Amino acid sequence: MKKLQRVPLTIVLVLAGAFAAVFIYSRFFDKPQVVTVKEEQPVQYASLPSDSGAQGSLPDLTYAAEKSVPAVVHVMTRTVMRGWSNAPGWFGFGYRYRQQQPEVEGFGSGVILSPDGYIVTNNHVIEDAQEIKVVLNDKREFTAKLVGTDPNTDVALLKIDADNLPYLEYGDASKLKLGEWVLAVGNPFNLTSTVTAGIISAKARNLDMDPNNQLSIESYIQTDAAVNPGNSGGALVNQQGQLVGINAAIASQTGSYSGYSFAVPVSIVKKVVNDLKEFGTVQRAMLGVSIQTINAELAKEHNLNTNEGVYVASVQDNSAAKEAGIKEGDIILSVAGTKVNSAPELQEKVSQYRPGDDVTVVVKRKDSEKQFNVTLRNRNGNTQIVRDNEKVLGAMFEQISNRDKQRLQIDNGIKITKLDDGKLKDAGLKEGFIITSVNKKPIYAVDDFKKEIGNARGGILIEGVYPTGETAYFAFSVS
Repeated sequence: MKKLQRVPLTIVLVLAGAFAAVFIYSRFFDKPQVVTVKEEQPVQYASLPSDSGAQGSLPDLTYAAEKSVPAVVHVMTRTVMRGWSNAPGWFGFGYRYRQQQPEVEGFGSGVILSPDGYIVTNNHVIEDAQEIKVVLNDKREFTAKLVGTDPNTDVALLKIDADNLPYLEYGDASKLKLGEWVLAVGNPFNLTSTVTAGIISAKARNLDMDPNNQLSIESYIQTDAAVNPGNSGGALVNQQGQLVGINAAIASQTGSYSGYSFAVPVSIVKKVVNDLKEFGTVQRAMLGVSIQTINAELAKEHNLNTNEGVYVASVQDNSAAKEAGIKEGDIILSVAGTKVNSAPELQEKVSQYRPGDDVTVVVKRKDSEKQFNVTLRNRNGNTQIVRDNEKVLGAMFEQISNRDKQRLQIDNGIKITKLDDGKLKDAGLKEGFIITSVNKKPIYAVDDFKKEIGNARGGILIEGVYPTGETAYFAFSVS
């Protein structure tokens, strides 16, 4: 039997000290509390909308896909770029010859809007094209006529000679909600009849893609539906298969889809299409104000006590806003009964009207709200309707394309498309010449040209550039 060993005195003292420390801590310091919460009632779950499918399931998008695919077409373009080249001649003399470059083929998408063959697409899809071909979902091919374009909204209207075509009805983009499911239908990478799904990520998004264009309107619908080159001009549809937008752009560093895509809302598309069909050009209505979206920095700078509405930075002379009584420093809260909380929202709302239309504008001035009845005007400060077939000094014009801006390194201009007898022809101008300024005033649209010609007293100085890049000046008398 083993003998019991003595426990060393040191160990006894250590154990005694430990017990004493535990006793003192538990006696004089707070103990951690563990609280158990009893669930008195079961968890309540929000019910899904009736048109979103059963609880816990994704929405059924097959109806929207089946309805929209037959109404989305493949748009194919052919462009031949021509230019002048210099070559050496005999004995040091040179000559110039017209050099024809290889044909450039492009592709995109379009949406049939009516059974008689009107098709909407993006302006950048058909820009500068000499030939436009449309391939339907049933493989039939048509040569399309260009009815008109609006570079400011990136919308173009085509027409083919066909009947009884499937088409999409307009939806209401203003009723779209963040998180709502939508479909993007188009022809990415020439893959016809492709359908992708996503949700509404944001509304009234401004990408500032053409900062030099003072008339540009950007109020995009942002989604996470996969969109790639070739989808441009295709349909963005809701769950009911209604057209709510025209896919126009992607946010990408590679040129391919990276998570975000953008569509022109149908509220803008519908107005542009109707104008192009009726007048051949877009009737742009304006308030005549310089505006800013209100943020914390702007609110602090101007001592604003609200983050709602759109701030009026300045009011133009002879404008609709000034005539109605709107002043610098006012905050626009709503237009025609629709609240606006950003500059793109305000632009989108006003763009739905024509010069001469009356709208109610509610503003906040200091601590009170005021309502104004505003008669919208055009860029020239009047309410006249502009028609595309108008001649000015014997010439007809079109707005310069973004491609020409980049190639010629200019920010603005209008191109002469047809030149008959008149002062411009007598002065030596030719078809294709791009007028960039009149009497040193920049020209962005035909209305600008008409305004400067009308205001001129005595002589007129026209500055511009030919498609070859050669600049030229012309001067003549208005009398």
